[in-house]
Amino acid sequence: MKKKQTSNQDPLELLDQDEENVLSRSPLPGEDELLPPSLRPRKFDEFIGQKNIVEKLRVFISATLQRGEPLDHTLLLGPPGLGKTTLANVIASELGVQIKITSGPVLNRAGDVAALLTGLRRGDVLFIDEIHRLSKNVEEVLYPAMEDYHFDVLIGKGPTARSIRMKVQPFTLIGATTREGDVSAPLRTRFGVVSRIDYYSIDELTSLIQSVSARLQYPIDQNAAEEVARRARGTPRVAIRLFKRMRDVAQVNNQPSVNLETVETGMAMLQVDRNGLDYIDRKILEVLLKRFDGGPVSLDTLAVSVGEEADTIYDVYESFLIQVGFLARTSRGRVATRSAYEYLGLKPPETLANVEEQLSLFD
Repeated sequence: MKKKQTSNQDPLELLDQDEENVLSRSPLPGEDELLPPSLRPRKFDEFIGQKNIVEKLRVFISATLQRGEPLDHTLLLGPPGLGKTTLANVIASELGVQIKITSGPVLNRAGDVAALLTGLRRGDVLFIDEIHRLSKNVEEVLYPAMEDYHFDVLIGKGPTARSIRMKVQPFTLIGATTREGDVSAPLRTRFGVVSRIDYYSIDELTSLIQSVSARLQYPIDQNAAEEVARRARGTPRVAIRLFKRMRDVAQVNNQPSVNLETVETGMAMLQVDRNGLDYIDRKILEVLLKRFDGGPVSLDTLAVSVGEEADTIYDVYESFLIQVGFLARTSRGRVATRSAYEYLGLKPPETLANVEEQLSLFD
């Protein structure tokens, strides 16, 4: 019987191979795919919106650079599409260091994150998107690395196995998540800077659209930019996507710029109304009101009825419907508000007053 050959390869070489495997995997799509690298903001002066967060980060980064230390580990919270990945790149640029980008679902094994950590230079940034989806094994590697800049690697199996302690250069971990409650308490407490990114105002999105318009060298009228911003759900990713579709409509019609008429035509084609609601948003409200009498109904039941994944409804659609006042979360499930009935032109039931009274107790 042939004996299984054991590897005498150096642990660092194995980690280098792991790093190549991790970085070669397809990354998850994000807002940065909407713009080529040359058009993304690289400095705080180019970053539009989130003034409070930017001001605080300027102070933290300035103090860090004066001391010659890495920035404290930073956690960015907020709904999808608000620029968490972009902000992480800006932070790295302001620090003058390199950034490695990955995501929670990609890091399946402890060796994956260990390989990334050994490749970092002093002060570098490791950005992990969807950090709430890290496995427990991966988190356990991160804990000592975040605090004491080392981690333990288990080499071999059985009685011959041995643990090797490996040091890493002081670094900054930037984590991003859409679900703060799903980030484990031990991991969350290790972040020195926690920032919550809010939805953008119409004025901020208008400025963003005009900036993107200038960089893409396709003009847009002021009124048209405001109309696109109004329908962008307070989200930069959506604003950029809508502008690019309006540019398509204008270009096909041989128009030198995007005007208000172009926006009206394009939005009708995309089925996006003046409130920013699209086909799926309206379908969610119609199912909730017409099939379930306004709720309460569980998220899973609502997802099956609409034909979308529960995570997609939770992260993308539900948060916006709550923001505009059409939906509410309760301990018993999701319920429609009076505004939702008015939006669809339906008469609210008499029992809705009792539901609204119960919701007011949580305000």
